[in-house]
Amino acid sequence: MPVPAMRDHRRVAGLRLLARFGTVGIIATILYAVLAAFFSRAGWIGLAPVEASFVAYAAAALFSYLAHKFFTFMSAGSHSAEAPRFLLLTLTGLAVAYAAPILLTVKLGLPFVVPVLVTCLVIPALNLLVLDRWVFAERGRRDDGPV
Repeated sequence: MPVPAMRDHRRVAGLRLLARFGTVGIIATILYAVLAAFFSRAGWIGLAPVEASFVAYAAAALFSYLAHKFFTFMSAGSHSAEAPRFLLLTLTGLAVAYAAPILLTVKLGLPFVVPVLVTCLVIPALNLLVLDRWVFAERGRRDDGPV
């Protein structure tokens, strides 16, 4: 059984990790929105909405990978091991965001807000778990330790 000071340290470390994770997520979301709007409206770029969204999503995903690697999880692992795992996780989240409305709204007739809420709640929680336990699992446990 851990001593109380150790439990308190783990709880504080977990809260710090959660705060960093949330900060990166919020910034990545804002970056996506700003870039999507810019790419679809900039006269010299002028991408179609789907293309603008895709390019903005890719840029936000790159930011998210680097920010989570160096800020959230402070990983010293290799890009060759972590980047493909991050990409797989990102594509899985994108697939869920695509499939949830089809299943929940089109097939089951639920209001559109249901798959949006499922995506907004389930994907970040799953991402935190998978990033911590798989993508950046080999990171050096500096000051925070595991969640």
